[in-house]
Amino acid sequence: MRTSPLKYSGWLVHLTAWAVVFGMPLFFTGPNRPLMTGTEYLRFLIVPLSFMVVFYTNYFGLIERYLFSRRLGRFLGGNLLLIGAVMILTHLLFRYILPPDSLHPPMARPWQHTVRFFASNAMLYLMVVSASVAIRMTGGWYKAETERQKLEHIHTKAELQNLKSQLNPHFLFNTLNNIYSLIQLDPPRAQRIVHELSRLLRYVLYDSSQTTVPLSAEIDFLKDYIELMRIRQPHHVKVFVSLPEEPSQTPIAPLLFISLVENAFKHGVSNEKPSHITIDLHETDQQLICTIKNSYFPKPSSDRSGSGIGLKNLSKRLEMIYPGRYRFQYGHDEDTYTASLILQLRDS
Repeated sequence: MRTSPLKYSGWLVHLTAWAVVFGMPLFFTGPNRPLMTGTEYLRFLIVPLSFMVVFYTNYFGLIERYLFSRRLGRFLGGNLLLIGAVMILTHLLFRYILPPDSLHPPMARPWQHTVRFFASNAMLYLMVVSASVAIRMTGGWYKAETERQKLEHIHTKAELQNLKSQLNPHFLFNTLNNIYSLIQLDPPRAQRIVHELSRLLRYVLYDSSQTTVPLSAEIDFLKDYIELMRIRQPHHVKVFVSLPEEPSQTPIAPLLFISLVENAFKHGVSNEKPSHITIDLHETDQQLICTIKNSYFPKPSSDRSGSGIGLKNLSKRLEMIYPGRYRFQYGHDEDTYTASLILQLRDS
């Protein structure tokens, strides 16, 4: 099982901080302040060692056991007992194990020294507890945030795959309906369209499984699909298409525009009334702009094909793949329906 580099870096920070604390006597030497003797350094070590006891007792024990479980009273009580015990032990060490030397004689009134010791050091230990809580909480938040982002990434991939699985049968169903109509109108042309359909399905079923595809492949797919849809349209339907003649190899998410084109043919064509569809897609240095306008013939509520699932799925995909890098608007104004999608191809 591999250990995260962040874990090692966290401990490196701890070691560096304590190394600075334990090495402080080396930073304050000079002509008038000679280097500490061994006994003096042992006396110095008692305080930072006591800080370590308070810090890591909280870091590994009290915080997780009481503070994270919201038992604040026990956390405060445990720290009062801990700090009291550490301060008493530290005081006894200073007084009986490593007593002051001749240059630092004990105070004439020991009780005053004791009161002064406890009063001056209580705030220091409380600051150590606060630092332990802050560092432990920050580390816990960072770990939780990392796990949340990881789960969100997994969820995003799963939802994208689910959206694609919904799109592929939906596309195939509509295309087969188109071919069925074409077989009745012109069987020889239907045979040619079956070959074109195989290219379309190859793109949908295989190429679109990639995270990104070249823009040129997506444009070729749209051209084939639009030509397939044009064949079955009656003469009173006018279709105007403007696609890049030599599209770039810019990577984009696959099947972004098919829902818009499908929607235009689905709602923009009437069997009796004059109808029009205008499809314009062009690329600039920074953006990919797709605008589709069509006459508006909404489906009756009983027709489930007019539920708009394609546009809803597209909105979800855009939010997951291009957050903050797209503008997607659609709606109708009297008898014209307009869908506009602008993609920011590169991070600004």
